[in-house]
Amino acid sequence: MARIILGIGTSHSPLLTLHPSEWHNRAKADYANPALTLSDGRSVSYQQLVALRGEPYADVTTPDMFATLATRCQGHLDHLAAEIAQAKPDLVMIVGDDHAEFYRRGNMPAFAVYCGDEIVTHAYGGSLPDWRKPVAEGYAMDKVHRFLGAADFARRIVEGLIEQSIDVAIASDVPEPEKLGFGHAFGFPIKRLFGGRPIPTLPVMLNTYFPPNVPTSARCLEIGRALRIAIEAAPDDLKVAILASGGLSHFVVEEVLDRMVIDNLGQDEGRALGSIPRAALLEGSSEILNWVLAVGAVSHLPLRYAAYEPLRRTPAGTGIGAAFAVWRH
Repeated sequence: MARIILGIGTSHSPLLTLHPSEWHNRAKADYANPALTLSDGRSVSYQQLVALRGEPYADVTTPDMFATLATRCQGHLDHLAAEIAQAKPDLVMIVGDDHAEFYRRGNMPAFAVYCGDEIVTHAYGGSLPDWRKPVAEGYAMDKVHRFLGAADFARRIVEGLIEQSIDVAIASDVPEPEKLGFGHAFGFPIKRLFGGRPIPTLPVMLNTYFPPNVPTSARCLEIGRALRIAIEAAPDDLKVAILASGGLSHFVVEEVLDRMVIDNLGQDEGRALGSIPRAALLEGSSEILNWVLAVGAVSHLPLRYAAYEPLRRTPAGTGIGAAFAVWRH
């Protein structure tokens, strides 16, 4: 019988791949973004955000603070990598969202499991500015990369989900990675946390970004629980790790929302996470759903490590709520 022996949660922001001296380049997009989403569902420009909230974070958006935050985050990532190395999972199931890298908006399932032998990444096209090249490398999107899949086990998981009335889409190959392939939700954790080890990986893909078929938080929790049942019913003698990739709030750091998520990662099967309203889960903050689904699968394990770093990169507080977590016995 397969068993879940480890849960991991990690953000996958460009800030986690960049030297802190380059963070200001990522901030430029915030100043130009006309649709910075707030946890109440509103979308605002940077100027409108300043009108609403002012610029109270000027003292923490400095090169020295960026360096401090970067050091903390790399320490958290090192801790997650060490947990994976110590647990020695036979397979890692990565729960991530697709950013129209593998699917297009005209063909976007709400929930899919990849049943292929290889996870093939999609390289960024065109000429990148120098500061974005480390991001592409950190995301395994600087060129086409090929990682081990887990096709047979994935098919058994799909069968187990269907038996529980979870209607799941599948994909099984990446025929033209120069056009479509796996993106940073999957490439980043494989490259940053696996330590170069060829661990078979099973991608679980959520549509979090693209309405109208974005699952609710309650549905994601339900799917996560069904996923655990399907894993434990599989006859394979495998130690499985579940890894949530993405989140938390962005592109405005909504610390109240983020801390509610962190506070419930180890509580009562994550039940409170199933009540997060849709309005709080728009654009980048929708990646919280990846964590909700993962919690549904790993909530039988004690939460052993949880860290949160609000990475604000502009005085008005745009950026990302970076989070890192470990569940294990």
